[in-house]
Amino acid sequence: MTGKKKIGIGTIIALQIIVMIYTLSGVMAKFAAAYDFLSFRFILFYGLEILLLGIYAIFWQQIIKKTELSVAYINRSVAILWSMLWAFLFFSEKITPRNLIGVVIVIAGTMVVNFDDE
Repeated sequence: MTGKKKIGIGTIIALQIIVMIYTLSGVMAKFAAAYDFLSFRFILFYGLEILLLGIYAIFWQQIIKKTELSVAYINRSVAILWSMLWAFLFFSEKITPRNLIGVVIVIAGTMVVNFDDE
């Protein structure tokens, strides 16, 4: 791919929605793990996980047609932040300053790796 494409706010929002869908699949996996193997609720949450991963895969494929892969992956690194938010909201896990610093480092590192000095 030659030349840089401008990325609009709509694309960034779409990327974040896709990443949110991806991270919610992990939430479904954790819910499924709380139930006996092959119980109704296990199958329900496991099925929702697979559904979300399928939706994610389809939309991810479509979004990377429109954006540079490096830009898409920079936005995907925010999955750590979304996962931390879901853990807080659904499982009452704590968010510490160290967690937040780590998220900032990961996102900043991904940006440094993916952007040129052009």
